[in-house]
Amino acid sequence: MTVSPPRGPAAVLRTERLELRPVRSADVPAVTRLWTDPEVRRHLGGPVIDSVVRIRQRRIVGAPGCHAVVRAEDGVLLGLVTVEAAGRGGETEVSYQFLPEHWGSGYAREAVAAAVAIALETAPSVVAVTQEANHRSRRLLEAVGLEHAESFVEWDAHQVLYRRRAGARGQASRAARHDPEDTA
Repeated sequence: MTVSPPRGPAAVLRTERLELRPVRSADVPAVTRLWTDPEVRRHLGGPVIDSVVRIRQRRIVGAPGCHAVVRAEDGVLLGLVTVEAAGRGGETEVSYQFLPEHWGSGYAREAVAAAVAIALETAPSVVAVTQEANHRSRRLLEAVGLEHAESFVEWDAHQVLYRRRAGARGQASRAARHDPEDTA
């Protein structure tokens, strides 16, 4: 996979088919769907309540580390990838959500792989957490080279933490050749 690294605070990260860029005002309706769609939120605690959605809508545009994932050929917003430098346990944490109509096309895998690769240029490790029951998300994380590191209960659900350390290749090279089913 070819990744063009971003430059500057509002830079765009480009992959073969995608652009990861700061969230814009025009993206808010699609991003709101990510927060309120029951299928997207199935393993994320359910749809976000209206009062929280309104707060998020005011804060999401240009938020640091929040990347709108758009298809390069037509600019359609597919989902979000967030990279939080001081996330869980102080490690860089990657999270993602994609609209259901774009699942199964390898977009999430491509976007998450690019975000992880760029994060590992400066961070010693990257982690991601998903529900144990979210098998599609777990396959995606494994496909981009993260490995199961621990299991725990949080938010009344069994969770799994995945980690990839800088310099670890694991399955990452295979991820460029393999498109597992992908969701968030």
